[in-house]
Amino acid sequence: MQQFIDSYDFTGKKAIVRVDFNVPLDENFNITDDTRIRRAMPTLKKILEKGGAVIIMSHLGRPKKVDPKFSLSHIVDHVSECLGVPVQFAADCQKADEQAAALKPGEALLLENLRFYAEEEGKPRGLAEDASEEEKKAAKKAVKESQKAFVKKLASYADCYVNDAFGTAHRAHGSTALIAEYFPNDKMFGYLMEGEIKAIDNVLKNAQRPLTAIIGGSKVSSKLAVLKNLVGKVDNLIIGGGMGYTFIKALGGHIGMSLHEDDLMPDALEILNTAKEKGVNVSLSVATVCGQAFDNDTPRQIFDIYNIPDDWEGMDASPASLENWRKIILASKTILWNGPVGVFELPNFAKGTLQIAQDLADATAQGAYTLVGGGDSVAAVTQMGYADKVSYVSTGGGAMLEAIEGKVLPGIAAIQD
Repeated sequence: MQQFIDSYDFTGKKAIVRVDFNVPLDENFNITDDTRIRRAMPTLKKILEKGGAVIIMSHLGRPKKVDPKFSLSHIVDHVSECLGVPVQFAADCQKADEQAAALKPGEALLLENLRFYAEEEGKPRGLAEDASEEEKKAAKKAVKESQKAFVKKLASYADCYVNDAFGTAHRAHGSTALIAEYFPNDKMFGYLMEGEIKAIDNVLKNAQRPLTAIIGGSKVSSKLAVLKNLVGKVDNLIIGGGMGYTFIKALGGHIGMSLHEDDLMPDALEILNTAKEKGVNVSLSVATVCGQAFDNDTPRQIFDIYNIPDDWEGMDASPASLENWRKIILASKTILWNGPVGVFELPNFAKGTLQIAQDLADATAQGAYTLVGGGDSVAAVTQMGYADKVSYVSTGGGAMLEAIEGKVLPGIAAIQD
């Protein structure tokens, strides 16, 4: 039974809430970007305001064992500051019975890093490199068996379950999918998850036309399923970044030293043919800003996209390409952007990606619905100060990618079932 937190009575109840507090820390364990913590606050505050207590659970990093470097104790003070109440800390997420039982309405408890336990991901650890297939199967079976006890313990702390961690919604982990089974009538999405689901539906199911997808990034292989799913749904498909050179080479272009994947050229042609059959406008670069080395200070020159000299490589979208794309973007009613259109980490080759951010902000101001997802795309709109000038900025790179591939995300399905 699917519910939302606005319609649920939290009075006197303990809610166990899966959030994504996987925030970056510096060498002194200071948080360098607290966006993920701040995005979870509306859900946590609402539960407290409605008379409930919160038990917060998250992962941090990818530890393969208990490692103080990845302890959530480093963020307790900041979470307390953001939440506006002192947050207690349970140093072992499997031994928090007394602390959870003692929680009163309006109080909060943060559990230690879930990934200190192999059972969270359900994958065996510590196997010898030369382990036999039989040993691997036995280890996998053992961790799956103990996973049930792990999840049951987490569930025992609370009266209801809230999933507000879109960034891990594509993982069928203990705290993101399996725990929901223990709360058949008391499971729900938090505000962040609700917002992410609506944003993706606004693009994939309820889009106003014309619908444009801007897909960038370095490799076709990382976005192949996305491209194949979108080509039958959009009106315009803008392909930029390193992946574009695979398409250009497949079409007979000379791309110099530009990044490409020869084995995916048949897939690139298949996508272009599908687009043609379905009347989808595919827009590739017409020219590219090239460099002679993968370096910010390398010499720069613009070449026709089909005629890049042997000792040059494409590194950013050219003004002519960006002008074409801006016209398409400003004529669209719904726009999805995932992936940079140049080497965004090098300032001299970030101009194209920053221009796309500007274009999306302008399109939003004209009334278009704009959804931005993926690390560099999000960084670009944030860097430009446009995070609040587009319709929605997704918090989940991998989860958003799988959603626009057309996959059912386990963390979402567990609440909707």
